[in-house]
Amino acid sequence: MKSFLFPFVLVAIVSSFTSASDPSPLEDFCVAIDDPKNIRKPGNTNNPVGSNVTAVNVQQIPGPNTLGISAVRIDYAPYGQNAPHINHPRATEILVVLEGTLLVGFVTSNPNNTLISKVLDMYQHLCALLTVQNQPTLNSRY
Repeated sequence: MKSFLFPFVLVAIVSSFTSASDPSPLEDFCVAIDDPKNIRKPGNTNNPVGSNVTAVNVQQIPGPNTLGISAVRIDYAPYGQNAPHINHPRATEILVVLEGTLLVGFVTSNPNNTLISKVLDMYQHLCALLTVQNQPTLNSRY
């Protein structure tokens, strides 16, 4: 009985000192909004995948600092794609089509691994799924 009790007590003591959580924001809000000029210009889509991702984060727009918000502009050439990728584990993506159409899809995490896709003008990707976007027509901006 003593051989079982010692490891149990040791684990109980050590685990009482551990904790896991996301850090809280350092500030409640920031009112310093700059004009993000780099997101207004179309990106160069002359590459093998036919798309260009321009990221915007707190370096360009300091207003949403510590809120966990970022944005991207994705420009697509005709039939360009945003290659399949795993979505963020604790975040969701919202896609808004400004011009044209976009084929969006995700692969379910069940044992069947089913691809669910549709041509839409606004879409929200769920957390931690394999996602893909494809521009199925001639010219679109997202």
